[in-house]
Amino acid sequence: MSKFVVEKKRSHYCGVLTKKEEGKKVILMGWVDVRRDHGGLIFVDLRDRTGLIQVVFDPAVLKEQFEPAKAIRSEFVLAVEGKVRRRPKGMENKKLETGEVEVLVGEYEVLNRSPTPPFEISRESDASEDLRLKYRFLDLRRPDMQKILQLRHHAAQSARDFLSTNGFIEVETPVLTRSTPEGARDYLVPSRVQPGRFFALPQSPQLFKQLLMVAGFDRYFQIVKCFRDEDLRADRQPEFTQIDIEASFVSRDDVLEFTEGLIAYIWKEVLGVKIKTPFERLTYTEAMDRYGSDKPDRRIPWELFEASAVFKNSPFKVFSGAVAEGKVIKVLKFGSVETFARRDFDQLEEEAKRLGAKGLGWAKITKEGWPHHLSADDKSASQTGQVVGWQSNIAKNFSEEERAHLTKSLKLKEGDGLLFVADRWQDACNFLGTLRVQLAKKLKIGISDKPDVLWVVDFPLLDWSKEESRFVSMHHPFTAPHAEDLSLIDSDPGKIRSFGYDAVMNGYEIGGGSIRIHDRALQTKIFELLSISSEDAQKRFGFLLSALEYGAPPHGGIALGLDRLVMLLTNTSSIRDVVAFPKTASCSCLMTEAPAAVDPAQLKELKISIPS
Repeated sequence: MSKFVVEKKRSHYCGVLTKKEEGKKVILMGWVDVRRDHGGLIFVDLRDRTGLIQVVFDPAVLKEQFEPAKAIRSEFVLAVEGKVRRRPKGMENKKLETGEVEVLVGEYEVLNRSPTPPFEISRESDASEDLRLKYRFLDLRRPDMQKILQLRHHAAQSARDFLSTNGFIEVETPVLTRSTPEGARDYLVPSRVQPGRFFALPQSPQLFKQLLMVAGFDRYFQIVKCFRDEDLRADRQPEFTQIDIEASFVSRDDVLEFTEGLIAYIWKEVLGVKIKTPFERLTYTEAMDRYGSDKPDRRIPWELFEASAVFKNSPFKVFSGAVAEGKVIKVLKFGSVETFARRDFDQLEEEAKRLGAKGLGWAKITKEGWPHHLSADDKSASQTGQVVGWQSNIAKNFSEEERAHLTKSLKLKEGDGLLFVADRWQDACNFLGTLRVQLAKKLKIGISDKPDVLWVVDFPLLDWSKEESRFVSMHHPFTAPHAEDLSLIDSDPGKIRSFGYDAVMNGYEIGGGSIRIHDRALQTKIFELLSISSEDAQKRFGFLLSALEYGAPPHGGIALGLDRLVMLLTNTSSIRDVVAFPKTASCSCLMTEAPAAVDPAQLKELKISIPS
């Protein structure tokens, strides 16, 4: 065992030494970042999670210990004892916090050696993500990754501080529970002691936190792991962490207010950035209508335009016929398309069709058109250097009045682009909303780290599933409807608004919640709307229905995605960068090679057989 570790102990971290420690004897431990041999002296940048410090090996000081120091290489684990001194004048490193000082080594020990790592540790790595994930224990040694995880810790601690100070109690809920599928697929865990029966890993603590409200814990929170067996993408993992919050005797405004306080507190504590509260609120309908998304990125300056009235009586039957069928004509105006060629619009049309659109109309406002469409108003405008022409795949079908109306309403000018979709309202909004974000990335529009936060409220309670031919919950089955919409419950349930709400930052949903149903009769009715039979409801949710009969208080809450919050705090684009040991897009761990086959004896013990 190392005498440094057992007897001497580390006195300081590497990244904290400054000229205040000049003359002090210190003991440091860490990894060799870079080793340099300069004319008889050996210089080593020693690294730990706090940063770097230059240590100097001098043969005049180390004597016989100096020769073995020549074998030290990058990523060796090293312990050194020495004296802090000022660097020679002109040799300071202003890029380092410790750049004014160095440590003259009097004694050292190599605690462990390392082969050459598969990628550079000390600098920003250009290694593939797969290689980094395979050697995640080395990837996490990189300073950038260590800063992210330290920031994640700070964010989690800030959340705990805020919630504890505001009267919330942290309570752990079970990880092994029963399967209550209503949304994503559950991860199932077989029971050995009860063969043929299964636990499920929780998609969220939703039911348990509601039961805690019934139990009288009127302010609960936990930072908790959740599990969903769903297809992955850059901002999604099969196991993720959320800041889960629930409170009793609260209105929607109460929940939104303390959540705003929490988010603002985290940003102030972690980044020193002040977020203005209260957050702006948009209804679901407003968000979809203006931005084509229920998680709008408002840093992008473009909004959707409703043009159904313009084309209601149009000779262009594709549009007027769609309006007659109850569909809508939505238009997205976007800028900076001077360099757009015909092939760029063709690619947008292909993308729209991939999303499910039947087609995509487009136009480019320019001095020359192919074909060149100019109304009298257009010709007049061309003389003043304003709108002068249309390049378009459909504008030849527009009347002069229709082009003039669009020109005036949208304030069109040279360099503007237009995209047109005729479809059901929700589909048209979704198609253009997706293209809006893709175009902004392509044109580098709306790039800003400044947090833009808003609430999206008044979601529909229900959504119609074509695949299942039934209503499904927009949030989850326990979301309370607006009281004034209950008259629609039998006649037109699709129009019922819920007390669900989402917090959105820079185009990401960072949290969602609702006021809950606390009345058994209403909860039973909602289950009926979801085509969940009374027998099935009792089987799956009987414990909750029973609890609602025993003095359940009005309650509501929210779950904030800690992973997504840290993504935004660190300005990274992938959740995998803010999770210590993430899964790939194919839901595998390249480091541990999970999931993996198990010993047949284990399967036999669980009474499970796998078809060959």
